[in-house]
Amino acid sequence: MSQPAPPKILIVEDDAAIVQSLRFNLERNGYQVFLAGDGRLGVSLAALEKPDLVILDIMLPLLDGLEVCKEIRKISRVPIIMLTAKDQEIDKVLALELGADDYMTKPFGLHEFMARVRARLRRHAVSETASEQITVGEIVLDPVAQQVTVSGKIIPLAPKEFSLLQILMENRGRVVTRQTLLDKVWGYDFDGDQQTLSVHIRWLREKIEADVTMPRYIVTIRGRGYLFRHSEDAKPALARPAEAA
Repeated sequence: MSQPAPPKILIVEDDAAIVQSLRFNLERNGYQVFLAGDGRLGVSLAALEKPDLVILDIMLPLLDGLEVCKEIRKISRVPIIMLTAKDQEIDKVLALELGADDYMTKPFGLHEFMARVRARLRRHAVSETASEQITVGEIVLDPVAQQVTVSGKIIPLAPKEFSLLQILMENRGRVVTRQTLLDKVWGYDFDGDQQTLSVHIRWLREKIEADVTMPRYIVTIRGRGYLFRHSEDAKPALARPAEAA
């Protein structure tokens, strides 16, 4: 019986010392590693090799890491860990908004780095096996195609919006706390304002709700979190206007 192919990891980084250290540790742990020293090559290799994980610096020659992240997100849902010396909160928020899954600042510990690599690969493997479509009312979410339709019309969603909707629909009929959503969508080490979640819920409602002031699907439960339900089961007393999410 043939052994499964090792996970493929693409490192997009121009610091030779960091590349050498990451490559050594990843290959020692059984991963197949591909290297790109500039942003343009990183985008090309992401399309060609279809890696299982991308390690991406922000400050890169030819094309910066944020642009690389945007380009990769056009063709793939591969997990992306940003690895950069830029430690301002605005840089982290922007990277996550553009579709990055995790953000580590230099200098970093190799043990923590490897733990994050394993965690992202596990999470991605679980999402890839979740092949059943979820249907609630007129909304259909397809985890494999990463596609959402409302009344048969495809609704474009940003990566974080899709993840939020998937978690809420998977837990339909149950309250999902704000902290749980932040942990699962932004990562356990996310230290940004909870207003980030409120803004994304508002954006999501604007795309899937007929009337954002009286949400049919995504209901805010005061002091707890959010509940995804069909309007026929909703209790209006629990709902709050979308702008007060």
